[in-house]
Amino acid sequence: MPHSRHALFTGTLFALAAGLMWGLVFIAPTVLADYPAVLLTMGRYLAFGLIALPLAWWDRARLAELTRADWVEAAKLALVGNVLYYLCLASAIQRAGGPLPTMIIGTLPVVIAITANLRQAAAGKRQEARLPWARLAPPLLLIAAGLACVNHAEITQLPDDADLARYGLGALLAVAAVACWTWYPLRNAEWLRAHADRSPRAWATAQGLATLPMALVGYALFWAWQAWQGGPAGSGAEALTAFPMPFGPQPALFIGLMLAIGLFASWLGTLCWNEASQRLPPALAGQLIVFETLAALAYAFAWRAQWPGLVTLSGVLLLVVGVMVALRVRPAAHGGT
Repeated sequence: MPHSRHALFTGTLFALAAGLMWGLVFIAPTVLADYPAVLLTMGRYLAFGLIALPLAWWDRARLAELTRADWVEAAKLALVGNVLYYLCLASAIQRAGGPLPTMIIGTLPVVIAITANLRQAAAGKRQEARLPWARLAPPLLLIAAGLACVNHAEITQLPDDADLARYGLGALLAVAAVACWTWYPLRNAEWLRAHADRSPRAWATAQGLATLPMALVGYALFWAWQAWQGGPAGSGAEALTAFPMPFGPQPALFIGLMLAIGLFASWLGTLCWNEASQRLPPALAGQLIVFETLAALAYAFAWRAQWPGLVTLSGVLLLVVGVMVALRVRPAAHGGT
């Protein structure tokens, strides 16, 4: 029996632990709502990059095997999958609240599957079996209905003088975050398949190291921009112009939260997910990514100190069912529809 009952149980627990830790990245922009998204992004990956340094010493022999082209690829993956993704996500949550962006991000497993379905294999690369569109349509409708329910519930809770354009921009930024993290795993998987002799752990560490200088430069540029601005710079800029650097108005909370996210979400969460992936069938592991969405939603409503309404709960249920049904769709034989 390829997957024992014990392996399934412990693998599910590891997936749950990963989801609980990954959910932390969604709550940080709400807890630190007065912090610019760029500072949250650079702070998170500065912490992660510093954590990657001792890991790099551990993997120094495998890292030495990487070529200049490999490091360029690691930098691209770090820029899109780390920096741009979290910058869009943090900005989305601060503009549209926690639940709707979290739900949009929760569609990632299906969006990635559909994108892989649409991509044409490059010359000389393995052609993946295609997913049948007729069987994908029902779960996609469930997901769309779930997003519509949560969007409706969030809009009805907005005050009468709320800026709907700001809310809409938040939703668009969440879509941009999905685009970043759809490109990242597909591109990352291509590199891993093309370099089957390389260590996945060392490759993850390399991406952490590649993120560190980006975070340092980004942090320094933001600090310099604050210093250059000096006084008030006009409408819409007050929150930024008066922002105290280097760690903002709540330095202990900011530093503690960034270190916690860097350690638990960026490193330990991924480690738990790798452990789960070794124990679970791929189809089941894909469905359990939904733990991240559920954890993030739970954190968002706990921070609001309120229970989600019936419409929101219905939307969450529709999303979860839609994602799980979609991930059970098996590829068709080549040439199938």
